[in-house]
Amino acid sequence: QEQLVESGGGLVQAGDSLRLSCVVSGRTGSRYTMAWFRQAPGQERAFVAAIRWDIRTTYYSDSVKGRFTISRDNAKNTVYLQMNSLKPEDTAVYYCAARRTLTRSTTTSEYDYWGQGTQVTVSS
Repeated sequence: QEQLVESGGGLVQAGDSLRLSCVVSGRTGSRYTMAWFRQAPGQERAFVAAIRWDIRTTYYSDSVKGRFTISRDNAKNTVYLQMNSLKPEDTAVYYCAARRTLTRSTTTSEYDYWGQGTQVTVSS
């Protein structure tokens, strides 16, 4: 059973940067896709970015493309989300998720493991 633990959230001003981390423990393997989702108050959880564990193929939602970067460090079993040029509309709880296949997915129901979330608040 995989466990995902996020960290790095906080309160920042518009235009600032934050880096979120997700440490993965358990039976991890190279056939995983890792992703970040976010959920703002009153809204559904939405896809942000994903990366394959075996190769560095990445994909992003249109709302963060060009501002956010997902990466991973296999030696540390950690996935990162570098968030630059933050906007108030980026305010949300950010969740790390893992999927036991390498096919592309932006759907929450297709991810098998989730972290507890970390709050990101961007003030204007």
